[in-house]
Amino acid sequence: MVSHFSSMTQLSSLRLAIKLPTVDNTFEQVTDILANDLKVNNTLTQLQLRNNKISDRGGEALAEALKVNKTLTQLQLGWNQISDRGGEALAEALKVNNTLTQLQLGWNQISDRGGEALAEALKVNKTLTQLQLGWNQISEMGGEALAEALKVNNTLTKLDLGGNKISDRGGEALAEALKVNNTLTQLHLGWNQIFDRGSEALAEALKVNNTLTQLDLEGNKISDRGGEALAEALKVNNTLIQLYRV
Repeated sequence: MVSHFSSMTQLSSLRLAIKLPTVDNTFEQVTDILANDLKVNNTLTQLQLRNNKISDRGGEALAEALKVNKTLTQLQLGWNQISDRGGEALAEALKVNNTLTQLQLGWNQISDRGGEALAEALKVNKTLTQLQLGWNQISEMGGEALAEALKVNNTLTKLDLGGNKISDRGGEALAEALKVNNTLTQLHLGWNQIFDRGSEALAEALKVNNTLTQLDLEGNKISDRGGEALAEALKVNNTLIQLYRV
């Protein structure tokens, strides 16, 4: 089905698109094999499993592997079928893993429960620099939890929450986090049902934040009022180089 890579001592990057019949839990079985190999492999640094049909069971298996693996730095699991259960398992792994720097979970089915679990992990994780959660099902509650994590996390530089349902309340919470966070450089909040209230809060944050370089607010419901607030913030902000607002 899949060749084991645990004995491939020179392999450092693996991109796998599983093209098999969707019967008899084939995808879960393949993921189980990969996860077991990850527990003993000591050369692989990048694993790309995007656009397969990995479910929560596969996410849990990979999470268990991350608890013991010491070399993987990038894991791409976007465009799969991972929901809160898998998200929670991966969050638990992040609490003990100290090598992973990039985790891609975009285009899955993670809602607030999974988002809150990942937020708790960010409070203790010291190595993750990029977290992609775009196009999931995270609302203002998950946004607020992630905002609280950003107040204490000092390693994450990129957070992608585009295509969720963060809303004004989540935007306001993230704005408060930006006032104290000094490591995040990229924040993607496009297509999140953010209106003027949220954009005004983010504008106030930009007046004091001195690390953010990219802010994506594309596809929200920001009118001239919110745009004017952002424009005023840009008069005093000295670090932002890219602002997307349509």
